[in-house]
Amino acid sequence: MGSTIPDLVYLLCFLTSALCAGLLLRQYGKVQSPVLLWSSACFTFLAIANLLVVVDHIIFPQADLKLARLVLTLLAVSVLLFGFIWEAEEDR
Repeated sequence: MGSTIPDLVYLLCFLTSALCAGLLLRQYGKVQSPVLLWSSACFTFLAIANLLVVVDHIIFPQADLKLARLVLTLLAVSVLLFGFIWEAEEDR
């Protein structure tokens, strides 16, 4: 019973970030705002990183996917930061 709550939290984090990515992408299809596209790309990478947490801790606990998770998280934040800088430069 001790490990079911953290496993549920890992799964819910994945589902939440995937849902956010989907909703942002759907809204981008309607509005065509580039910030929505960058945000959906960020949440997509975060969802993949959270999926790796689920795989790492629940499905294959003997595997160590920490480096892959960290690289995906860094990529997610980098994409969002790049998008914000790109949009700020275009607004000048």
